[in-house]
Amino acid sequence: MIKKTAFGQKIICLNRKASFNYFFIETLEAGISLKGSEVKSLREGKGSIADSYAIDNNGELFLINSHIPLYRQSSYNNHNPKGDRKLLLNRKQINKLIGRINQEGLTIIPTKMYFVKGKVKVEIAVAKGKKLYDKRQVKKTRDWNREKARLLSNNNK
Repeated sequence: MIKKTAFGQKIICLNRKASFNYFFIETLEAGISLKGSEVKSLREGKGSIADSYAIDNNGELFLINSHIPLYRQSSYNNHNPKGDRKLLLNRKQINKLIGRINQEGLTIIPTKMYFVKGKVKVEIAVAKGKKLYDKRQVKKTRDWNREKARLLSNNNK
């Protein structure tokens, strides 16, 4: 399910529930450290970042709970599908993100994984969790906009 976009990006997977569950404060593009079999599996369009998040471990950021399935043609040097993957950022960016998640109680959520010039990139967002009433409001406005569009299209016929 790789989709091409206008800038030469090939989207591997999206985290659609992230925008429903979190308010995005800031987004960044980060590289990700992968093995060869992981990249080949991603080239087939497989992979999921639906329930994943990033944590800091000794001054480095790691993507936790992302799923990249096993590559079938790979033999003994295959990878762990649910393993932790290191995010590649500048030291200044890492320190800024670690400070924000420790002091302000925010979290880092991946929103999109894609290829740019043959390299796998992850779009991460510094996010704050939504409360239940925020989610209800989003559903209500979405339903109202859908109903409004139906009424306008019926009137134009």
